[in-house]
Amino acid sequence: MLTVENLTCARGGVPVLTEVSFAVEAGRALILRGPNGIGKTTLLRTLAGLQPATDGTVRFPEDEGAYASHADGIKTALTVTENLKFWADVHAADLPDEILKTFDLADLRDRLGGTLSAGQKRRLGLARLGVIGRKVLFLDEPTVSLDAFSVRMFADWLQNTHLAAGGVAVIATHIDMGLDAPELDLTPFKAADDAGGGSDEAFL
Repeated sequence: MLTVENLTCARGGVPVLTEVSFAVEAGRALILRGPNGIGKTTLLRTLAGLQPATDGTVRFPEDEGAYASHADGIKTALTVTENLKFWADVHAADLPDEILKTFDLADLRDRLGGTLSAGQKRRLGLARLGVIGRKVLFLDEPTVSLDAFSVRMFADWLQNTHLAAGGVAVIATHIDMGLDAPELDLTPFKAADDAGGGSDEAFL
């Protein structure tokens, strides 16, 4: 479902990763590993089409990708239900009540987003992924602010709902989420220190 061939991606016009190649089949996830600054976020943003690749190709079904970063992306003046309904409407999708239960938000459905704790906001942000219906997820440290219980809850949804339905996930994380997924160490793809490029390109 997702194929990456000889991809070079840059930050600020300077290559950070070169000749990255991998494939992820439907129903599978891939965990990205590497030290801080190696380029995990840059790679995910490039895969998702949020910034152009310097070279190489990325292929997955059109209009099936979604990127989720550290930001929760919620509207503080809307309730939990209204936040999820907003994203459901944007994607012309239904808002199943099961999503609120899956992400432990049922008891918070009428709470304003701005009154939630950091962990609750993170769960709400992740619950959007269960609403929008995109098959290919690019996830940048999705478990930030989550306790161990919530990490397991999200991993269960990812493994037993999203992947079980034929979806794909590429995940940058420093923790063990307990997923049945191979890991890709990005260190061998690090661009040379004297790689060409300039710093005049905006980081989109």
